[in-house]
Amino acid sequence: MTMLTSAESNRGILPPEYGSLITDPVTEAALAFDGRVARTVRTSGKEFRIPILVEDAAAAWTREGEEIAPTEPVLDEITVVPSKVAGLTIISRELAEDTSPAAAELVGASLARAISLQVDRGFLGDLAAPAAKGLDSLTEVSVVEGALDSLDVVHEAKAAAAAEGGTASVILANPADVLALALLKDESGSNRSLVESTSTIAGLPVISSRHVAAGKLWVLDREQIVTVLRDDVELATSTDSHFTSDRIAIRATMRVGFAFPRPASLVRVDLPTAGA
Repeated sequence: MTMLTSAESNRGILPPEYGSLITDPVTEAALAFDGRVARTVRTSGKEFRIPILVEDAAAAWTREGEEIAPTEPVLDEITVVPSKVAGLTIISRELAEDTSPAAAELVGASLARAISLQVDRGFLGDLAAPAAKGLDSLTEVSVVEGALDSLDVVHEAKAAAAAEGGTASVILANPADVLALALLKDESGSNRSLVESTSTIAGLPVISSRHVAAGKLWVLDREQIVTVLRDDVELATSTDSHFTSDRIAIRATMRVGFAFPRPASLVRVDLPTAGA
């Protein structure tokens, strides 16, 4: 029998605010939930539909008194089915029944970090099912190639996004490539840095993450990225599987999906090598 947190008898094991032990840390840490990177929507349904505009309605110069020709925009939609990310940890009953905030935070933080890692891997990658498909799965992104010997490649990426009707809003980079940006000099033989701070490059905020592949930058338009989070985030406990050792299994599940309405406005910058 699985003990759920909704049961009155479980209050000594999981505090009433158990949900925030998972949801809050993950949404604060994972790139996919960063407001600079994507828009987040929540749903209680199995799937979430996102309307997209394929083609605008037409307009034309018209003489006074002439009939205005009616036109309709061309619409489509993306269906997102959030996939389950799950974590399981086994703890002693003594720790589980410790009602101090420190014990609860330790358990929640451990599971949250594990889930956050998988959300980032899914968002940035092209993992096999049942993982949600991320940036690396997209075949229609714009691609810019160049080296980090100047900021030219970043400006080229911004221009590529604009050419597709997007507006670059953030840069995702591996720490090795952020370091390469920090080491740029304003001229040959100079010790003066080209940029004062790597927190902002070419007018765009820079997010450094070890989950971004080295040798690759992502210049993204947050309006073209949607992270879908299902409301049924669950933290459940069971004593059955570890009855003989008097331990308790704690399971956390979260369902997440991603949508990229206009992938061509998202730009991948391919560098020759990491930090180059």
